[in-house]
Amino acid sequence: MLHIEQLYVQPDITVLDAMKKLDETGRRILFIAPGGKLQAVVTDGDLRKLILRGGKLTDPVQKAANYHPYSLPLARRGEAKRILEEKVIDALPLLDQSGCIADIVFAGGLDVDNRRRAGLPVVIMAGGLGTRLYPYTKILPKPLIPVGELPIAEHIINRFCGFGCNEFTLIVNYKKNMIKSYFNDLEKTYAVHYVDEDTPLGTGGGLCLLKGKVSQPFFLSNCDILLDADFGDVYNHHKRSGSLITMVCAFKHFTVPYGVIELDGSGRVAAMREKPEMNFLTNTGVYVVEPRVVEELEDGKKQDFTDIIERYRAAGEKIGVYPVAESGWMDMGQIEELDAMRRRLENQP
Repeated sequence: MLHIEQLYVQPDITVLDAMKKLDETGRRILFIAPGGKLQAVVTDGDLRKLILRGGKLTDPVQKAANYHPYSLPLARRGEAKRILEEKVIDALPLLDQSGCIADIVFAGGLDVDNRRRAGLPVVIMAGGLGTRLYPYTKILPKPLIPVGELPIAEHIINRFCGFGCNEFTLIVNYKKNMIKSYFNDLEKTYAVHYVDEDTPLGTGGGLCLLKGKVSQPFFLSNCDILLDADFGDVYNHHKRSGSLITMVCAFKHFTVPYGVIELDGSGRVAAMREKPEMNFLTNTGVYVVEPRVVEELEDGKKQDFTDIIERYRAAGEKIGVYPVAESGWMDMGQIEELDAMRRRLENQP
């Protein structure tokens, strides 16, 4: 059971440490509350905004904190659900007469759905051979590999459906009839369309087959990843930033398990770092894409979507980034990662 004190942080801890704390607690909010007295709150969204403004992972978390948070007196607990819904927040601290946090009401506990609606069409690249998942993919196409009780593609679709998306297009190639049969026979509340890719065109080239069929921004997803992200907020960020493409990227924290030696120009040891830590953003394989990108693709050219992004970036087009926590990204591109994804989903409530 989570205790309130586990959500308390000091104002001088780093943004990176705050992100780790959010991952550990499984909540999307932390409190700066010396002696239990509420001063500020920090959400995953606050940290994201700081990073996008140019903040660093080593900055103190107080730079991201909201020092005018919503709260209620303990005696007015009955108003919590209304406040959570009106203010579109995930948690509301209840304060005693001295201003100390006596309890916290979470939106999930009151069945309050604060997710922003996106309502965009979703394109899933579902035509790859899945060679890294062999021998599974000798029998099944990668989109139909089960993760728990559902195939990965259905997990992906269900997560987008939670944000108001109900039109899905699968670009299919390898074992495409198996994919079509599965979704055609499935009882569902959303529509699935198929585009046949006769020859492999990579993770981006197949989009040329959508020319004349896309008239609004859309989500693009690989078929081997799961994200715990607010897709409505992702789209809102895309619109506000005026980007041609927005990449959803995950923070990664990696400790090199060896001592690292750096050399100078003459081949002498210039520095030694024992098990250095690295922090970086990595591409998750989920994007928001403007329809113009599809119309400008060269027909029949094999290319990855990252190649398309780089071409636009080099031409001066705006490519945006929406960062998410490392724990919010699950990848099943290799067998070891598939097993890890299955374990994580089994442990989720």
